[in-house]
Amino acid sequence: MKYFRTVYKYIQHFFSARHTYGFGVHSPFMYLFTRLVLCEKNSYYIFETIETLRRSLKNDSRVINITDFGTGFNRKRTIAEISKKSLKSVKYGQLLFRIANYIKAQNIIELGTSLGVTSAYLSSPSTQIKCLSLEGCPEIAQVALDNFEKLGIKNINVIVGNIDNTLTSSLNEFDRLDLIFIDANHSSEAVLRYFNQCLLKVHNETLMVIDDIYWSEDMESAWEIIKKHIQVTSTIDLFQLGIVFFNADLYKMHYKMRY
Repeated sequence: MKYFRTVYKYIQHFFSARHTYGFGVHSPFMYLFTRLVLCEKNSYYIFETIETLRRSLKNDSRVINITDFGTGFNRKRTIAEISKKSLKSVKYGQLLFRIANYIKAQNIIELGTSLGVTSAYLSSPSTQIKCLSLEGCPEIAQVALDNFEKLGIKNINVIVGNIDNTLTSSLNEFDRLDLIFIDANHSSEAVLRYFNQCLLKVHNETLMVIDDIYWSEDMESAWEIIKKHIQVTSTIDLFQLGIVFFNADLYKMHYKMRY
């Protein structure tokens, strides 16, 4: 049932969304963001290094214990299974890199480390970036830490534990946040709680990226609430991801784009 809903929602999105070429986007700020981030295709040296790691993870037969605070179910899975099901695709991982690079992010928080592939993309534009990544499952977090060592990435700090309990203290490590990536508990109640907590650290140039906005009717409801929030000025709906802007110079506009 979930599969057919996703296909139906994607078809709706495809025919209602505009191309990511920037045409029809009247805001100069959003036009430049569309052209220089969403349309940008240049490869960076770190991309192939991270993707080599991804390929190795997809063939990793090690079994680890999964602690899932979102569903409440614990289970065993191979790293290969986790990588095939949970990792963001290549184009979205590289999009996160481009966003961080374009806004010259210095302070980043990620909710949901998984195996660390998106964390690597988020933190790689500059060694000066401070990236804090929160992960509920200890054994997944350890795999991510091993991956950061393999990649030679030293500017990611992983906080292990239920994000409901670790987010407040983690936010206190920042005066403000430039980029926020939410990819954790996929329930509207949790996402809206994370959103509201992170609002305490946003500024005019902060971007927030929310994963799987069409994961379920519940997640779609959370996305609609976020779009209407008084501090949100514009959003871009890429179907897989939602990008949230807080720039007071922007008009209240919500864009759907094919990506």
